[in-house]
Amino acid sequence: MITDKLLRVSEDQAVTTTAVSSDTIDLSVARDVGEGHQLFMNFAVTTAMAGGTSVKFEVISSANANLSSPTVIGSSDAVVTANLTAGKNVAVAINPQIASNGDRYLGARYTVSGTYTAGKVTADIVETVQDGQKYYASGFTV
Repeated sequence: MITDKLLRVSEDQAVTTTAVSSDTIDLSVARDVGEGHQLFMNFAVTTAMAGGTSVKFEVISSANANLSSPTVIGSSDAVVTANLTAGKNVAVAINPQIASNGDRYLGARYTVSGTYTAGKVTADIVETVQDGQKYYASGFTV
């Protein structure tokens, strides 16, 4: 997975309540974001989430830079707090027709259930997903 600072919408953003990403991508400038390729938004938990119930990670677009009145163009299921440890990655596929809804800005939204006391997330648009975790049964031979 290769990341690009220009395609980052959150960097170590504290997520304790439902919120939108701290940054956006202006699609009037970045007109060719992955044209013809499947894209994902990778949400990387950089500080473990604590205190809440779950978080739903969403890719959103909006006509406004502050991401008010968003359109959801990709979403994860709710991920329970026990699974949101430091190093956890949640990849969300982005609808390939980003520009067809006419919105100018692209970002993320964190929909929180419960009250979180800690947790930080970095979110990037990427072309490939790499989980880096392969598990094999004990005693497995090749």
